[in-house]
Amino acid sequence: MALGEGRWTVLNLIHPGVLDRTETLAREFRSAKPFRHVVIDSFLAPDILARLIREFPEFDPGRAKNEMGETGLKATRPDLAALGGAYADFDRLMRAPQFLEWIGKVCGIERLLYDPEYAGGGTHENLDGQDLDFHVDFNYHPHRPVHRRLNLIVFLNPRWEDSWGGCLELVRDAWNECGPEDLRKVAPLVNRCVVFETTERSWHGFPKIRLPEEEHNISRRSIAVYFYTKARPEEETAAPHGTIYVPRPLPQHFTEGYTLTAEDRLELETLLARRDSQIRFLYEREQEYSRVLDGMLRSPTWRVGRMLTLPVKRLMRR
Repeated sequence: MALGEGRWTVLNLIHPGVLDRTETLAREFRSAKPFRHVVIDSFLAPDILARLIREFPEFDPGRAKNEMGETGLKATRPDLAALGGAYADFDRLMRAPQFLEWIGKVCGIERLLYDPEYAGGGTHENLDGQDLDFHVDFNYHPHRPVHRRLNLIVFLNPRWEDSWGGCLELVRDAWNECGPEDLRKVAPLVNRCVVFETTERSWHGFPKIRLPEEEHNISRRSIAVYFYTKARPEEETAAPHGTIYVPRPLPQHFTEGYTLTAEDRLELETLLARRDSQIRFLYEREQEYSRVLDGMLRSPTWRVGRMLTLPVKRLMRR
């Protein structure tokens, strides 16, 4: 009997048939380019999907702060269970041991851990004009010593056109121009689930959303969930870091002799302001690291430790 068959379980929130494709999905995940991922259409059962769309929280500017503390066009709600209704049911699915075991089989990662905080995750709503620079995510949980391993995104947009922008892009290298074989574009269509590994090379983002005038009441909506493990392969392990962004380059039509339009000028100002904000953020973070390191070097504990190890260092030099 396949997973989810027989009596009702929390796995019945997944669309019938998805669980029966476990081996196929695992092969797709392992062989995917530019890095391991899988796209699962018709992921959730129709009832839970309809309720998630209907109960999606309203855009709250107070929840639209980015890492630099600036108010933008993206609002998040990490408190899924507290939203109640369909979102409490979705949270039950994400935390269920049966689901963690299943998604682990698809991705070849055992002992996956659910994050009750949804740090960086939860509901994501992006308005017209919002984009997301290519980035790799923070590699450790902000409050626990566990490794971030998987991103799972479920899109909730009943209507979406590629020409509107906002398509998820997975790239091999965010620092240099990539060919078609190194880029995967995924339209944010309703009930489409994307699962991809979180590593030091899992660069992803999406281009600016540009909705037609008659569609400005639409937004890009999704749920993002991140999974962790207590350990990971040594060759995949890096020093702890926050999310690392690579600002998008100037548009290709910015060439010698081209006359900027008012829209081009706004685009240029936005790109420069974003880069300045990131430089300021990195500068402030560097100052904080320096203060912490200076405090450690001045601490009595560090000085005592240095004195205790000094004879050993002298003996090693001899």
